[in-house]
Amino acid sequence: MATKLDAGFVTGLFVKVLDLQCHFEHRFEGWFSSEDDFASQIDSGALICPLCGDARIHKRLSAPRLNLGSNQTGGDLAISQANPVVRTSAMQAAWEDFGRHLAANTDDVGSQFAEVARKIHYGEIPKRGIRGKATVAETQALIEEGVPVLPMPQTNEIKGSLH
Repeated sequence: MATKLDAGFVTGLFVKVLDLQCHFEHRFEGWFSSEDDFASQIDSGALICPLCGDARIHKRLSAPRLNLGSNQTGGDLAISQANPVVRTSAMQAAWEDFGRHLAANTDDVGSQFAEVARKIHYGEIPKRGIRGKATVAETQALIEEGVPVLPMPQTNEIKGSLH
């Protein structure tokens, strides 16, 4: 999946780097072993925007760039190391900071989100910040009841992978 990756090389692996954009115009790069790899990730919905979680991804026009692995020699290797593939935009960095803040200051109630949110809203349990998972139907029901919720994608930072 084309999410935040550590810049570097994979020994012996040919990597195609594509400039991508989601429906909301967030730009990012993805590493793929082939055009078929990119297409299969698009078709399966596995390729998502690292900023907003949108799966409506398309390729942007760009000059082709290939990372050929650590067995590359000469100037191309130096250029690749000087220009890492992962370039985090200020907006993406702010989103990641928000995700870390959210993870550090809320309780993860998992699939019990709708039930716990209702109990907090109706004063059955003490107020506290929570995060978790809810279906579209559960989220719509909470909103209709007046329970304040903010649907958002579960990024790695919010899931608790605070790298």
